[in-house]
Amino acid sequence: MLMRTDPFRDVDRLAQQMFGAMRPAAMPMNAYRKGDTFFVQLDIPGAAQDSIDLTVEQNVLTVRAERRGIDAADELLVSECPAGTFTRQVFLGDTLDSEHVEADYTAGVLTLKIHVLESAKPRRVEIKVGEHRDQIMA
Repeated sequence: MLMRTDPFRDVDRLAQQMFGAMRPAAMPMNAYRKGDTFFVQLDIPGAAQDSIDLTVEQNVLTVRAERRGIDAADELLVSECPAGTFTRQVFLGDTLDSEHVEADYTAGVLTLKIHVLESAKPRRVEIKVGEHRDQIMA
């Protein structure tokens, strides 16, 4: 199971109500499950693939990416796209295989593929009839 936390969510909601403004979402995320695999998609438009750093430590997956801004020598007319270094953390549950995370970066979207551990998958338990009844009832 993925666990999501954003300590600034309530502050953003309050600021939006009071001032009508919200901080830009630097790395919007979608997360979903297909069978025994979790997928996490992070939007990082304009970031070069070599500027993306992905680490896993103590069940915390951290994504860092850099998006370069407009060259200071150029005349800036409009500036709506955030630039700089962005970080996003995703807390992974103990049932996920954090040792084998797969990552793909296509069209500005970083897609992470995380499998459920074999030991965490449901399995059938064989039921025996009539054997060791005396031992169980004692």
